[in-house]
Amino acid sequence: MSVTAAAGAMVVVVGPSGAGKDSVMAYAARHFAGEARLGFVRRAITRPADAGGEAHQAIDADSFRRLEAEGDFAVSWDAHGLSYGIPGETHAQLASGVTLVANGSRSALPAFADAYPRLKVVLITARPDVLAARLAARGRESAEAVARRLERAAPEIVVAADTVVIDNSGPLAAAGEAFVSFIASVLDGRD
Repeated sequence: MSVTAAAGAMVVVVGPSGAGKDSVMAYAARHFAGEARLGFVRRAITRPADAGGEAHQAIDADSFRRLEAEGDFAVSWDAHGLSYGIPGETHAQLASGVTLVANGSRSALPAFADAYPRLKVVLITARPDVLAARLAARGRESAEAVARRLERAAPEIVVAADTVVIDNSGPLAAAGEAFVSFIASVLDGRD
């Protein structure tokens, strides 16, 4: 589903596993708590609610496919054995002037570009050694699975959207403040 115009911007955060996307987004959410012009999208994911990471709407695969077929998602994609969906209600939120931040996927960026006319892309990245250490510390995957994940080639970002790169190899506050500054510029129309 696409809309012809939206007052708010969709800020989609992408990057490799272990780059700290959830941490950087949580940092910004704390900073902007109470800011009516900004919202954080809660994705539907086919994994248990208690799986760790971001707060999400846990959904089983059959229900996900039904909602997807009914057009309930503005954007949906599959990655790493899971399915992800951005709720269709985001269009109404954007039209009302709210800027939204969503955790996305580099492979789904063309679908985000089709769905959201005012798209901003934030690529959170980190050095390979930092990614490896963070993935290992998460404990969600075996050492072999972590190695395979790190060896996979990253999809190229090929959308005609504004893209900002934030390195999160160092202290969270540095990347968090860079993200906060970027969101502030979007909210203030300086983007």
